[in-house]
Amino acid sequence: MHENEQAELLTVIADFLEMGHVENIMAMFKQDTSLYALSGELLRDERFMVRMGMAVLFEELKAMRGQEVALAIPALLPILGEETPWMRGEAVNLLGIIGTPEAVAYIKPLADDPEPQIREMVQDILAVS
Repeated sequence: MHENEQAELLTVIADFLEMGHVENIMAMFKQDTSLYALSGELLRDERFMVRMGMAVLFEELKAMRGQEVALAIPALLPILGEETPWMRGEAVNLLGIIGTPEAVAYIKPLADDPEPQIREMVQDILAVS
């Protein structure tokens, strides 16, 4: 995918998530699993509704597609190292939804995150894993 095409696709997905059209985006992800690679970039969006839409999307895809959501793990890992706490928190949340042993292993180091809310999220995820 060319850089311009990817940027346009990110915009479309983010805008649809913001409008609450998660079903449309879910259909796209089911049709093309390469879209999981965009997950990290979508979490960088400053619009809360986009990030919340990602959580809803992953909850639904996890219920329907099980292990397929793990395809997003490589795209989420760079977000765990972001300076901005809400970005790290969003990545922790999605990795927690994914819930595979690999995803949980990447979450564990954030149990010592400087941000108390992230530490709490990690503890909650580890408690049910």
